[in-house]
Amino acid sequence: MTARKTPPARGRKWSAEVTRHSDALDLEPGVFASDDPRRIAESLKRSAEASTRRKSTPFRSAMSMLVFYTNRAGRHLSQGRRQTLDRARVELRRLFGRPDGPDRRR
Repeated sequence: MTARKTPPARGRKWSAEVTRHSDALDLEPGVFASDDPRRIAESLKRSAEASTRRKSTPFRSAMSMLVFYTNRAGRHLSQGRRQTLDRARVELRRLFGRPDGPDRRR
């Protein structure tokens, strides 16, 4: 049995690199810094519709980037920041004319 090799050390901000150079879409600078869920959603929508490198529909690319950002921030997000990003998800669905997601139906 051979020893398990550890992967080479990476910089601490690999997710920032993914955000900047993703094939999903090109983000506007500071998109996730906003406190306005509508502004975040509109920016993601613009970026997704303008991107020529995305591999899926604009909606899926935009939602994917928002979920990626939320997941990478994980437990380091404050409750207020997480609520803003959750509201941005709802707003993004509305902007694309999508019905509420399965977790939103009641």
